[in-house]
Amino acid sequence: MTRSEPSGPSGAGGPHAFVADLDHPRLDDHDRHHFERVVRLRAGDALTVSDGRGGWRSCRHGDELEPVDEVAFVARPQPAVTVAFALVKGERPEWVTQKLTELGVDTIVPFTAARSVVRWDDRKAAANRDRLERVAREAAMQSRRCWLPEVAPVAAFAGVAALPGAVRGDRGGAPLTLHTPTVLVGPEGGWTDDERHALPAVGLGVQVLRADTAAVVAGALLTALRAGLVAPAPTRSLQG
Repeated sequence: MTRSEPSGPSGAGGPHAFVADLDHPRLDDHDRHHFERVVRLRAGDALTVSDGRGGWRSCRHGDELEPVDEVAFVARPQPAVTVAFALVKGERPEWVTQKLTELGVDTIVPFTAARSVVRWDDRKAAANRDRLERVAREAAMQSRRCWLPEVAPVAAFAGVAALPGAVRGDRGGAPLTLHTPTVLVGPEGGWTDDERHALPAVGLGVQVLRADTAAVVAGALLTALRAGLVAPAPTRSLQG
């Protein structure tokens, strides 16, 4: 039997992990090692597990996890929100992915813009996608999400610009609304004229933001609007 709940587990239920099967939950070796050696979880301690597709349940830790409650289900928040960010240097893609996951963004898309300094070849793109997926999974555990986000492969600007409801973040743009739930954040070098003309603009703040900061601001605004934590601004025409 499955029960529906408006939100997922809280920190009071212990640490949170993802498992393949909620009927027969089993921690993978990495999570078990982390919980037992770092978190110091002992037999009988509480934890929660999720399948990453909205289902979750409470368990007790041990050699085998012991379910203590029925499976609960959290509906996927609507509308789904997407943040696409132009590749940035160093470990900043991991930081952006981590924060967007914590905020509740559904799809995270790294992409290459015309003025992107960072460009990944096929081998590096595949390896980095694996790493970003691991970062997202760990962030989802920490933030106790029941829906794992999708970390998409690296895309070209044209591909992300074609996503439903796509807009680009730019100073002086119109207020963001849930009618445009896909926000593209450009590189440090800014948008080209062709990219500006391809999509309408939404504003993410008064100040000039770093590219990685702007991506997190876009995620925070979208998820806050969706949760009703902030009210939509008065409607204004989107500018191309």
